[in-house]
Amino acid sequence: MKDLASVSIRESLLAPYAQKATESAGRLRQETEHSFRTCFQRDRDRIIHGTSFRRLDGKTQVFLNGKGDHYRTRLTHTIEVASISRTVARALGLNEDLAEAIALAHDLGHPPFGHSGEGKLDLLMKEHGGFDHNEQSLRVVEVLEESYPQQSGLNLSHEVLEGLKKHRREFHHPDGTTSKNPSLEAQIANVADEIAYYSHDLEDGLESGLLYEPDLNVLELWSEASELAQEQSSGLLNAAGPRTHRKFILRCLINREVEDLVMTSQRMIEQSGVTSATEVRNYPTKLIGYSTVLKARNAKLRHYLFENFYRHPEVNQANENACLLMDEVFHSLLTDPSRLGERSLSRIEKEGEPRVVADYVAGMTDAYLRGWHESIRPVGIRRP
Repeated sequence: MKDLASVSIRESLLAPYAQKATESAGRLRQETEHSFRTCFQRDRDRIIHGTSFRRLDGKTQVFLNGKGDHYRTRLTHTIEVASISRTVARALGLNEDLAEAIALAHDLGHPPFGHSGEGKLDLLMKEHGGFDHNEQSLRVVEVLEESYPQQSGLNLSHEVLEGLKKHRREFHHPDGTTSKNPSLEAQIANVADEIAYYSHDLEDGLESGLLYEPDLNVLELWSEASELAQEQSSGLLNAAGPRTHRKFILRCLINREVEDLVMTSQRMIEQSGVTSATEVRNYPTKLIGYSTVLKARNAKLRHYLFENFYRHPEVNQANENACLLMDEVFHSLLTDPSRLGERSLSRIEKEGEPRVVADYVAGMTDAYLRGWHESIRPVGIRRP
């Protein structure tokens, strides 16, 4: 009873519009509550201990895994998103455990070779429902993870699953109701993903030499962060080594975005008048977001990265070559699905070979897919 009381005390400190664990809509398969961990803490632990989470370490963010020790992988990106999510949730008096759990699971469905790999799988699955890493993340936690003899998946709380349903126009809840938006915690994880993605890809681009720092001064976000870094370093910024120099500027850039996100979101929440998590879901617009100024500056940063980094020939060519390997592995498994393994084969009758093969390929790390390709080369299997 003491442990349950401590949970109640912690939740009493949350804002009234936070999603409280004691008010969760529950799980698909009901379970006995833990003596001292809330349902969202348990969800976080289930995600971290899952096989799919460990595989993120071998999956590309921008640079193919193995390109260099300092570049981000899908796992390091995920940890950074979780860190930002907790910071923003705490600042707004929201449920940190829920925001963190959603952040940790948001990329579990990402295939090898980054967004190029996702595009290739989507093309390969064009006639079979397509492929989207957000929807695949849901499949991972609901179907593909193997942790319980009682059922497939991780049996996560409704609120965590809700947070993974990005880009939905309507959210369906266990009580039969629908809403326009997810929880504030889910909204935070979504924006934290963007903050981590673009700012840290900017750092990797500079580290690689594909981006040149003086060129970034055309971006107001960068020039403002650079000035702030100079001020906060007491004039020592330019004397620092190049890595320290750019990391400190990016630190200031991320701080600027997070502070703007917190202040703007707090203002929007107060102006909305919401007093519960239910009212948040039924509010006509999202309540977590940037100011107009930061939103415009982020759009410019995003455009700059697409034009000068993501589409850079060195990045594109490597990813295109890797996607040719994915193409051949996909078709080799369609040709001989017996290599999928017993559990995957058991789903073919219900879901069809293409979807089961897509699940299998999406779960591979970059290195594992390359190994598969090497194993089929002597056989001479090539895509039709």
